[in-house]
Amino acid sequence: MPVGFACLMEKLLLIDDEADVQYSFRRIFDASGIELHTASSGEEGLRLIPKVRPDLVLSDIRMAGLNGLETLRRIRQLDPHLPVILMTAYGTTQTAIEAMKLGAYDYLLKPFDVPRLKQLVTDALKAARDTRQAVALRPQLEPQDYELGVIGRSGPMQEVFKLIGQLAASDATALITGESGTGKELVARSIFQNSRRAKEPFMAINCAAIPENLLESELFGHEKGAFTGATAQRPGRFEQCHRGTLFLDEIGDMPPATQTKILRVLQNGTFERVGGNTTLQVDVRIIAATNKPLEEAVARREFREDLFYRLNVVRVHMPPLRDRQGDIRLLVDYFLRKIGGQAGAPKTIGERTLAVLESYHWPGNVRELENVLRRAVVVSKGPAILESDLPGEVLQPAVSARAPGATPVPAGPAPTSPATPGAGGAPLPAAGIAIQGTGDPTPSATTPPPTDPAVTGDIRPLVLQLFRWARLQSGIKVLPAVERELVIEALKETQGNQVRAAKLLGITRATLRKRVDKFGIRRELNVS
Repeated sequence: MPVGFACLMEKLLLIDDEADVQYSFRRIFDASGIELHTASSGEEGLRLIPKVRPDLVLSDIRMAGLNGLETLRRIRQLDPHLPVILMTAYGTTQTAIEAMKLGAYDYLLKPFDVPRLKQLVTDALKAARDTRQAVALRPQLEPQDYELGVIGRSGPMQEVFKLIGQLAASDATALITGESGTGKELVARSIFQNSRRAKEPFMAINCAAIPENLLESELFGHEKGAFTGATAQRPGRFEQCHRGTLFLDEIGDMPPATQTKILRVLQNGTFERVGGNTTLQVDVRIIAATNKPLEEAVARREFREDLFYRLNVVRVHMPPLRDRQGDIRLLVDYFLRKIGGQAGAPKTIGERTLAVLESYHWPGNVRELENVLRRAVVVSKGPAILESDLPGEVLQPAVSARAPGATPVPAGPAPTSPATPGAGGAPLPAAGIAIQGTGDPTPSATTPPPTDPAVTGDIRPLVLQLFRWARLQSGIKVLPAVERELVIEALKETQGNQVRAAKLLGITRATLRKRVDKFGIRRELNVS
C-alpha cells in the first residue's frame, strides 16, 4: 500500500459525466487502498451518498442536470461534515470564490497533476478523520461568564475575581497591571458592572492613542476659542462621566502636564476646562491600567510619584496566558461560542488542535488566542477546526518563550546522533526554547534548584512540546530519548569532561558513566 493512504479502506465517491475521467481515477487509486465509487451525474451522486457513505466526494462542476455547485449545496444539506473537492476544466475566478463560499474542501483544475491529486485526496481524507474525532466543547461556564468575558478557573484568575468583588463593593481607585492582551479593560468593566455605579456612565480612553496636545481637551473639555479649531464649548470625559466610572488605559503614557490635572481630580474632584476659569466639581471613579512598570517610570521621573500612589490604592495584576494555560480550553469554548454567535453555529475542535493551542507560549496573550481562533474559523474547510487551520507561528516546533530578558534560540536541524534503542528511531526535535542569560552554562550558586516553581514554569512549555512530538512518532519512548540527548549535549558542552558534565546534569560521575555505557555513546564522542 503506498505511503500516505490510511490502512483502513476509505471510500471515495467520484461524480463526473466523462467516462475517461472515471477510468483515470480507477487507474490512479486502484492499488491505493481506497474504495472508489462513481456516479455520472449530480442526481446519481446524491442518491449514492446515503448508501455508500463516502469519506470524500470529488465532483465535476460542468455536468448535465445538476451542476457541481448545486450538487455541493445539496450535499451540505445531507451531510455538512462530508468534504467535497470540486473539479473543472473551465476555471474562473468567480467559480472558485463561489465554491469556497459554499464550503468546498478545495478546488481542482483539469487536467490533473497526479501527484498533486493524490496528495489532495490524502489531505482531505485525513481532515475527514480528524473531523470525526473533533469534539464540540460542552458549555463549562455560567451564562453571565460568557457575557462578562473575564474567563478562567486557574489560581491566578481566582485571585483576580476576588479582587473584582472587593473593588465592586467600594469606590476605591484601582490600578490594573499586566501585559498587552491580557484583558485589563474587561476587568475594569467587570468592576464597574458589579458596582453601585453600574447604572451610570462607563467611559474608556486610551492615553497612548490620543496625541498629547489633544488628550487634555479630551479629558477635561475646552471653552470656545481655547485653541485653533475650538469653535464651540465641549465637555470632556470627566463631565460626561459624572457619577460614573472612567477607565484610563495605558496611563503610563500620559504626559506630565495632564498627570498634574488628574492628580487634582483624584484629590478633590475639581478641574477647569482648557481655556476656562470656572472650576467644575465631579464625582467620578477612576480605574487605570498600564502594561508598563510604573515604579520604574517613577524612579526615572517620567511619572509623578504622588499620582502613582493615588492610583495604586488597590492593584489587580492580570497574569499572562502562559501562566494560566489550564484556562485555554475555557477560553477556546468562550471564543468559539462568541464567534459562532456572529457567524453561525459554533465550530467543533479536534483534541490534537487543543493540545497544540495548550502547548503554545502565547506572547500576545488572550487577544492573540482570539485572533488565531477567528482566523481558524474563516479558513477551516469544515465544521471542525484542525491543526492545519492554525497559523505557522502556533504550529512551529520551537517554543517561543518570550519572557523578559530571554534570548530566543533559533530552531535548527534536529540532532543527528543515533536514536535511543527502542525509541522508534526518531531524532529529538530541536528545542528552540529561550535561555535566560548568555553566560557560562555551568550551574552557579545563583541558579535556582530544579524544584523552583519559576524553573518549573519555564520548562513546562518544552515538556508539552516533547509530548506533542512523541504523539506523532510511533513507539517513541520520551524519557530515554531525552535522557540520551541531554548526556550527549552535556559532554559536548564540557569537551568530554565527565566531572563537569555530571555537575551540569545534576548527577554523580558514576551515574553519568552508566548512562554513557547504556546509550552506547562512548565511541561516538570519544570519551573514556
